[in-house]
Amino acid sequence: MNKPVSEVKVLVVDDQPLIVEELCEFLESSGYRCVPCQSSTQAIERFAADPAIGLVLCDLSMPERDGIELVRALKIIAGQQRLFEAIMLTGRADKQDVIKALREGFADYYQKPVDLNELLEGIQRQEAALQIRRENYQHLGHLNQKLQYLAESIDDLCQDLGKARGHGVLRRATDFDGELDNDPIPVIFEQLSPRQLDVARLVGKGKTNYQVACELGITENTVKLYVSQVLRLTHMRNRTQLALALSPGNAPQHQRLTAH
Repeated sequence: MNKPVSEVKVLVVDDQPLIVEELCEFLESSGYRCVPCQSSTQAIERFAADPAIGLVLCDLSMPERDGIELVRALKIIAGQQRLFEAIMLTGRADKQDVIKALREGFADYYQKPVDLNELLEGIQRQEAALQIRRENYQHLGHLNQKLQYLAESIDDLCQDLGKARGHGVLRRATDFDGELDNDPIPVIFEQLSPRQLDVARLVGKGKTNYQVACELGITENTVKLYVSQVLRLTHMRNRTQLALALSPGNAPQHQRLTAH
């Protein structure tokens, strides 16, 4: 019985042809259409030409551009409208390189030689995460349209009320744009990336690394790295201290964490 084929294509990038061939053969047998590439330059060209590519699986260490530089270039091509998830493969366990890659936007990483079954599970998680992001993006677009319509209706109502009461023109609702979004986040958390904030908030709710991993669709090892980053950047000693810092009672004057 043939397996269903995913609508999302996987861009597989590695400077070693045999690895590309092995990964593509395995993923295609598991229901994914793959776009094989043996260089970052080739990957950039094929990503730009094929909007069906939504998952990127690439090696960290490559000539010309490494995996981090490749994802930067793909982000520029994608802009705000096109969404994709990237997974990194690395042949060396250099923690700093991994941290740098996660900060750049990689959703997950796997150490070579890769366990193909674990990789498949990771690909499936990121495909599900991508689908959720796309649905949220569409929902946000519809919501913005409704909010715009509501704002225009309120504007008209304010004008009518102002005229009826003889008070002249009232401030329009759109005059307040941005004012409601100026609540500052606690200073100690300003330097965190959106994904680091997501992890910090979930840890602050008392969730375990496993629960955080399930909720964000990443591996426990990736969560551990994010927690380590958050503690280091905020100069906190442990998760308990982080949870206390994030509790509502300790946030000054309605400050809140917001991920943009």
